[in-house]
Amino acid sequence: MLEHWLWLAHRPGINEHLKVLLLQFFGSPEQVYSAGQGEYASVPGLTAAGKKALADKDLAPFEAALETCRQKGIRILTYEDQEYPWRLKNIYHPPLVLYYKGSLPAFSGTPVIGLVGTRKCSAYGFSVAKRLGGEISACGGLVVSGLAEGIDAAAMSGALQAGYPTVGVLGTGVDVVYPACNKALFAQVEQNGCLLSEFLPGTRALKWNFPRRNRIISGLSVGVVIVEAPERSGALHTARAALEQSRDLYAVPGNVDLPSFAGSNQLLREGACPVCCGWDVMSEYTSLFPDKIRKVHFRAEGTSPAAEPTPRQTIKKKEPKQPERKKDIDNTPAAAYIDLNTALQGLPEQERAIVSCLTEGEKLVDEVIAATGIPSGQFLRQLTMLELKGLIVRLPGNRLALRK
Repeated sequence: MLEHWLWLAHRPGINEHLKVLLLQFFGSPEQVYSAGQGEYASVPGLTAAGKKALADKDLAPFEAALETCRQKGIRILTYEDQEYPWRLKNIYHPPLVLYYKGSLPAFSGTPVIGLVGTRKCSAYGFSVAKRLGGEISACGGLVVSGLAEGIDAAAMSGALQAGYPTVGVLGTGVDVVYPACNKALFAQVEQNGCLLSEFLPGTRALKWNFPRRNRIISGLSVGVVIVEAPERSGALHTARAALEQSRDLYAVPGNVDLPSFAGSNQLLREGACPVCCGWDVMSEYTSLFPDKIRKVHFRAEGTSPAAEPTPRQTIKKKEPKQPERKKDIDNTPAAAYIDLNTALQGLPEQERAIVSCLTEGEKLVDEVIAATGIPSGQFLRQLTMLELKGLIVRLPGNRLALRK
């Protein structure tokens, strides 16, 4: 019954990964609820605080929450429902319950793109976020963001202007408008997409809720775009979550003199793909979603070509091609597999491990990270160097292969 799902989802002292293990161990939320302390002792990793939380069998708060949902038109999606997004289901800490208002999109068959950034953005960042939101939506993507002030609001506004659904993931209950200045935008998103949250109705804006919210934005997405972010930014939490979940990571090149771009520019130095327009992102997924993606030119109202960065003509996405002029960093321009031993001899240890891992054929990025044991941040840097050396190519769907 739904009250048992809510009871388990909101047990304090137990993380989401362990809640999923409890669900698998006992078979259903009702059986978790009915179990005794002796049975809980058989669950590995369950702390004393977790056992105490499970001993609290009071369902009244969750029966009241269900009544609130009925009154306010809030729907509930559980971990075992067919509509539960499979990408989100496969992250390490998936929420057991999602609350939503509006129409739930078909997440699983759609190229979902997270589009996030700082609340205190520049005029340039706001304009680019709005333009990217419109372009990505017009090209077939589903824009997901946090509905905060600044970049999030701009991205959602652009997507709505393109005439396509969008999804706002909240750090509050779906019946709480935060910030209040985005009240009209909340209503538009609900009418043309959905508002989504793992928090109980009525939950206020608590600062520790937003990092939890960020893992859902990246978990729903095939790729995440950081438009503008300073060195200390919630958007960088989303970027880290995206890397941990093996999602593609993109960033918009920004003014090096503005502190508000320090974090996003750092992501570019660490290997994030540069983005200058929506098609830069959507073109990466044409083979995975051939019936969804199309190249469409769209410009949202309130943006202008003058707001585009001048590097647009010069900064290109990293392509697996050999520079024309030989440098010491370069190896054979199109190293064939038969020359692999020669290529490996001059590589640092981590680069050599990545290349060796791909000798059997193409693999997912997360498979290579797992096989080599290289931390995600270091892995992206080594991957960039191998691309520059002409040894590795990135393929659609977050896959890698040796260059033939």
